[in-house]
Amino acid sequence: MPELIRAAWVIARRDFAAIIFSKAFFFFLLGPVFPLAIGIAAGSIGGQVARDIDRSSFALVMDSADSGAALKARASLAEQLGEQRVPVLVAVETDDPQSVIASGKDTRFLGVLTGTLAKPRLIGTKGEVERWQGPLELLVERAREGAAAAPATLETQLVAESSGSLEQGRLVTAQVGQALLVLLTMLLAGMVLSNLVEEKTNKIIEILAAAVPIDAIFLGKLFAMVGMAMIGIACWTSLALVAVLLAANGLPALPTPAIGWPMFLALGIAYFAMAYLLLGSLFLGIGAMASTVREVQTLSMPATMGQLLFFFLASFSVTRLGEPIEIFAAIFPFSSPFAMLARAAQQDVLWQHLLALGWQAFWVLVLIRFGARLFRRNVLKSGGGKRGLIAGLFARS
Repeated sequence: MPELIRAAWVIARRDFAAIIFSKAFFFFLLGPVFPLAIGIAAGSIGGQVARDIDRSSFALVMDSADSGAALKARASLAEQLGEQRVPVLVAVETDDPQSVIASGKDTRFLGVLTGTLAKPRLIGTKGEVERWQGPLELLVERAREGAAAAPATLETQLVAESSGSLEQGRLVTAQVGQALLVLLTMLLAGMVLSNLVEEKTNKIIEILAAAVPIDAIFLGKLFAMVGMAMIGIACWTSLALVAVLLAANGLPALPTPAIGWPMFLALGIAYFAMAYLLLGSLFLGIGAMASTVREVQTLSMPATMGQLLFFFLASFSVTRLGEPIEIFAAIFPFSSPFAMLARAAQQDVLWQHLLALGWQAFWVLVLIRFGARLFRRNVLKSGGGKRGLIAGLFARS
């Protein structure tokens, strides 16, 4: 194992220096400008998820007679105005209405409609109260139709933060994190494939294979590409921060993830590395089977489309935390980085991320071994008596 790591380090250092100090790397840093349009277009695919996130629910804490009338009025208004314009009411039995939206509760209630229909009261944050006070007043009036009393005034009680608004903010953070992760992975992973095919064409890979184990070559190339990707991300992040500071005189107020920003960013880097290594190791296996650029394009297309499907799976399950489809997305290797990053935005449990990173690293090693076996079978078809001589020359160089 130490010899394998040493050999992989030599390959990684060689590839890293060759890429970073090339003229093409500068133009590569300009690459994200073009995928921005693709990212904006892909945002429309998450329309259903956005509607799930914006599904506004209020707890209804009233006696049974008033609750029944309010629920009937809500159904009637939803038919006339549309589901999105009338908040969902969920009857809740409690002696403390404000506790229903305590920030520590696992719920999506944006507020509480309580009291009676004659004297209703709305509890929620300032933003949610201002947004939904009008529709809820209309709903109460509809529920009180036929009453002889004067129109009721909806009293309001403001709280600092509700669990519903907190969860919606975290869902937004989860979606943004997933979108950035897949964009960077798809943008950068293709370089692994192109680099391997180029060296196969020039017969350089065969010289390297005569000097060091194939597993070390693949591992070194992957880590060299990860290092190159980190430099690119650092440059793009710096430019983005400068643009935000110049345009807005400060950073925008983003929803805070459940695990906290420092740990969320650290996990984002770790999950990007794992997503990159998983896709890159798969591409290395494809490169081992391909002998021409045309074959590379043909074989890599299913892998690229498959990665997008896994991203869509993780994105679709972001609002279904703990359900079977979300658990499957968190376990399946290629969708696991995206699903687990969304979990980091919604849950503050750290041990599950350590377990997921170990699981993903295991599959990286499995794919590297599989790709190395394919390479030996398809490229190194004949033994070489020159192996020892080439290995000695490589070691001295």
